[in-house]
Amino acid sequence: MSLIITDECINCDVCEPECPNEAISQGEEIYVIDPSKCTECVGHFDEPQCQQVCPVDCIPLDPNRKETEEQLMEKYLTLTGQL
Repeated sequence: MSLIITDECINCDVCEPECPNEAISQGEEIYVIDPSKCTECVGHFDEPQCQQVCPVDCIPLDPNRKETEEQLMEKYLTLTGQL
């Protein structure tokens, strides 16, 4: 699954610089995650870094975008030019 930022986001700007895939950007009202770039930090870290720094816990898994660990790794390899 990729992650999603809920409307509980307070626009504190701490998640965006933590994303190694540059999947997080400022949306119209709150920060948003590009699911085509989100690997839940697979390939980079053991845990999603945006979730670790979020002060309001508004970055859950997106239930509409289920992906296996293998799919996330393949996406990581594609994004980093290793595939």
